[in-house]
Amino acid sequence: MSAAARLAVVVVNYGSSALLETNLAPLSRASEAGVVVVDNFSSVEERRRIEDLAAAEGWLLVAPATNEGFGGGMNLGAAAAFEAGFDALLLLNPDAVLTAPALDALADAVLADSALAVSPKVLRPDGGVYFAGSDLHTRDGRIMSPRHRTADSEVVEWLSGACLALSRSLWQRIGGFDPEYFLYWEDVDLSWRILASGGRLEVLTDVIAVHDEGGTHREASGRPEAKSTTYYYYNVRNRQLFAAKNLDAGRRAAWRANDIRVAYEILLQGGRRQFLRPWKPVSAAIRGLRDGRRIARALAGAREEVAA
Repeated sequence: MSAAARLAVVVVNYGSSALLETNLAPLSRASEAGVVVVDNFSSVEERRRIEDLAAAEGWLLVAPATNEGFGGGMNLGAAAAFEAGFDALLLLNPDAVLTAPALDALADAVLADSALAVSPKVLRPDGGVYFAGSDLHTRDGRIMSPRHRTADSEVVEWLSGACLALSRSLWQRIGGFDPEYFLYWEDVDLSWRILASGGRLEVLTDVIAVHDEGGTHREASGRPEAKSTTYYYYNVRNRQLFAAKNLDAGRRAAWRANDIRVAYEILLQGGRRQFLRPWKPVSAAIRGLRDGRRIARALAGAREEVAA
């Protein structure tokens, strides 16, 4: 049995059946890998489309009644894959394009070393680099490319969940994704726990995927739209959730001192044009700050009760 035949591609769908037909179907036809699609419920019509597509392509469909988020959906898909007998997972976004040889290389890597999680180099459609490794700066909670690393930087590397392969044993050792994140930062948290468990992370720079970030949200001109309010809210909120779950009191205080500055930097990722009508993005960031601090206080209180 080939390595690819022992691996399941797990994709979480939310209103993206057209992308799955364009991107995932050709891969599944060309590869021996299994495919598990988790359809986070978005509409009756979309559920019907994905049911028809999964039946036509021979995919295993998991169909929760609600939207379980990215991490929660991936956890459902992983459980279904393991129940079906697969030994490894490839977590893949609907708007990511991967060839069968690239999938083979990822499968070979994680089945040869069960403690290893790997990502390909991920390019944008124009050839620019979307992901080739990323750093979490532990002093202030910024996420940056490794090219911004300096001699005095304190960083922890992480791998993007847009295209990530790992073995069944590693997934089960760390317990999969933390569903409390719902969307964004869950891959940072997963990578952190992989490293804490003694696992390793690696970008296979000679293996390429293409990721059309925001492929489901484009203007008539073809340009990506500004980031969504969901993006702003969860990135701001979950940065604080990560700190509350994983850092000591001193680091949490240092991150908290940078909350507003980093929230502004997150808003800037959607471009300056959106500030012509700033209410929606800014209010999303403010809600993220509020809810993140609320969660952090609740977790801190729980820790104090346990210590007492």
